[in-house]
Amino acid sequence: MTDRLSTLSQGLKGSLILRIGAEVRDLIAAGQPVCNLSVGDFGPSEFQVPSVLAKGAMRQIEAGETYYPASSGMPELRGAVVAFYKKWLALDIPIDGVLIVAGGRPTIYGAYRALVNPGDRVVYPTPSWSNEYYTPMVGAISVEVPCGVETGFLPTAAALAPALKGARLLVLNSPMNPAGTVFTEEQLGGICDAVLAENARRGAGERPLFVLFDQMYWMLTFGGAKHFTPPGLRPAMAPYTVFVDGISKSFAATGMRVGWAVGPVDVIKAMGDLLGHVGAWAPRAEQLAAAEMLGDTQAIRAFHEAVLPAIEERLSLLAEGIAELKREGFPVDSTPPRGAIYLSAQFALNGQQAPDGTVLTTNEEIRRYLLHSAGLAMVPFQAFGARDETGWFRLSGGAVSPADIRALMPRLRAALQALIKKR
Repeated sequence: MTDRLSTLSQGLKGSLILRIGAEVRDLIAAGQPVCNLSVGDFGPSEFQVPSVLAKGAMRQIEAGETYYPASSGMPELRGAVVAFYKKWLALDIPIDGVLIVAGGRPTIYGAYRALVNPGDRVVYPTPSWSNEYYTPMVGAISVEVPCGVETGFLPTAAALAPALKGARLLVLNSPMNPAGTVFTEEQLGGICDAVLAENARRGAGERPLFVLFDQMYWMLTFGGAKHFTPPGLRPAMAPYTVFVDGISKSFAATGMRVGWAVGPVDVIKAMGDLLGHVGAWAPRAEQLAAAEMLGDTQAIRAFHEAVLPAIEERLSLLAEGIAELKREGFPVDSTPPRGAIYLSAQFALNGQQAPDGTVLTTNEEIRRYLLHSAGLAMVPFQAFGARDETGWFRLSGGAVSPADIRALMPRLRAALQALIKKR
């Protein structure tokens, strides 16, 4: 019988994160107490978008700004992004180097499509967000660079160097989803030097190596961490860097669907042509409201003065609770909160036996045990391409309250105490 579906659609894996989300919703509906740390989003009961953004969108809708936007984005927002990057990142970009799209996902897909041919090599660290899905969608070859806790689950120049030869695209993300860690100036600068050296090595007939730099969380840093960009550290990186950015995470506005790509004019034009056929436009009213907000420095600072401490409080509560369990002798650990809305946490329970006799051997079994016994909902690093079953998970603080986290800790301790260590 002839296949009803394309080869791509038959081979593409579904999202483990979405599957976990459905399982969590079922438990909550059944009345089980759950601390939902699995969602990479902001709960509206905990975090609201800036008032200037919400009021601006409503005002634009009432003014009739509800029809098609310009395909490359409203000029008001493109110009606002140019000014925003100049003020906050000290980057000079032309307005033709800005493309407005419906969030970060179309930006990533558009960059893959505009830059990568079937058979090209795409280099990315693991864990990382969704590269293992995007790479096969364009017929490229995945070149995974495993990263561990010793580097904050971020790649180093030394780790990347062997993989860059002949590669077409290097995908980087900071602050990092899933780990919640941030590149240092030295780390990112070293990677830029490696990219520039690779491009200098290539002959006139060879296509260059580009960097897709996802900085969707860049305004959410704490604990002394600072955000750096490739062109900001090495201006020679500008012709080879495409930014992924938007209001989704830095302004808790995931559902408003306003994102942008910033990069070389020829690449941005190609991305715009491709995505124009898909219709991946951000809503007109929300674009105009976002333009107004990006120009309001006082409102941006006021928003982050309230939001950053609230995110850090939640992640610090998780880190402190895990540290206390570690002091009590449980095989758990975490990284310090540094950026985004995430904390990397380790539950090294492999080989331990649950009360029902099940021996935990994989991250998925550990996840299910802690979800059903403690109401701890989290996402294993396997959802982000990691291969090692070492008990590392992403914990998100965007949709829970401090009270939710405090209520979780006694349940988590009891669940850990119930395990039997197998010899």
